[in-house]
Amino acid sequence: MPPTSAETSARVLERSDFDRLFNALRNRGHQIIGPVIRDGAIIYDELNSASELPSGWSDEQDGGNYRLKQRKDDALFAYNVGPHSWKKLLHPPRELLWRATRKDKLITIERPAGEPPKQAFFGVRSCDLHAIAIQDRVLTGGPYVDSAYAIRRRNTFIVAVNCTRAGGTCFCVSMNTGPKATSGFDLAITEVLDRDRQSYTIEAASPAGHEILNELALRPATPAESTAATQAIERTAARMGRKMETAGIKELLYANYEHPRWENVAARCLNCANCTMVCPTCFCTTVEDVTGIIGKYTERYQVWDSCFTMQFSYIHCGSLRATAKSRYRQWMTHKLATWFDQFGSSGCTGCGRCITWCPVAIDITEEVRAIRETDQRKSTPKTHHGNTGTLPASTSVLS
Repeated sequence: MPPTSAETSARVLERSDFDRLFNALRNRGHQIIGPVIRDGAIIYDELNSASELPSGWSDEQDGGNYRLKQRKDDALFAYNVGPHSWKKLLHPPRELLWRATRKDKLITIERPAGEPPKQAFFGVRSCDLHAIAIQDRVLTGGPYVDSAYAIRRRNTFIVAVNCTRAGGTCFCVSMNTGPKATSGFDLAITEVLDRDRQSYTIEAASPAGHEILNELALRPATPAESTAATQAIERTAARMGRKMETAGIKELLYANYEHPRWENVAARCLNCANCTMVCPTCFCTTVEDVTGIIGKYTERYQVWDSCFTMQFSYIHCGSLRATAKSRYRQWMTHKLATWFDQFGSSGCTGCGRCITWCPVAIDITEEVRAIRETDQRKSTPKTHHGNTGTLPASTSVLS
């Protein structure tokens, strides 16, 4: 089962202990996945040793902008989330569902055999821990369970990293999802950057995490070291790059379904689907069938899809959301409003990826602010749908 919350005092992890931690995870059969530098970005890939971590690198992020920047020290975690999230490892972009083969007149249908390898996610930020928890509810919390996701999730060990540097597009404090990891991990590391050295504290939150800490036999953190770690996280919380006012946000969006701001954002949106691809909670998929050229086999794949594509809402008469306005409105209203009705929480964790990786720098926090500042309820009489949690009866899904 996924871990719950931190229950022990911190211990001290030296730089030389990172490979010992890696070995302890590998000895338990885990493939270690963590941050590496690839193609000018920090992404998640297999790690063979701690030397592959992005030591001495940071990043600069703003609307439509991402750039790596070398630091003057050798900090390991002085960067923020990049274009990839852990979603790609738990809910892959492309996954074989079944394969049908024909021999003479006999057709055999097979599902993929065996379990995927055990994984250890190294360097998971608090916003992404919350995103994993959201996907847990979506994909395993209802009557229809994604069995492949459930197996991967069950076999995943998580080493979180508390954020001690805020990114330019981060707003996890607004969403109450960070910067400190409070649940959903086995171990959590905090990096404290002093003038002379970097220090690391580590804490456990699950039986598996306790087992590894006991094996490593690390010394307890002193009160001063624990305080320094806490203060580093508190400073990060005070330096968020973005802010979103979330009070009454569901009612706000429901009551402003015909707000002119939707036309404004539609004029800028390219419908490229970048925001849904980088989002750690978006889960929509479609299926693709692939047939061998001589007709002896057929394969069906589940692949990521996006509500920004014309085909996503296609039925016999055409697309239900034929305009950029309707598609962006669907995405943002689902993420921040209807998600509450479906799953009991927001679908946004404040990671800021959709802002950073939007080619035209559309900013979800700015869109909410613009609608709130010109809330149509301020100038029009209250309608029957204003507080019911339902969309206006007269609204067309085609608009």
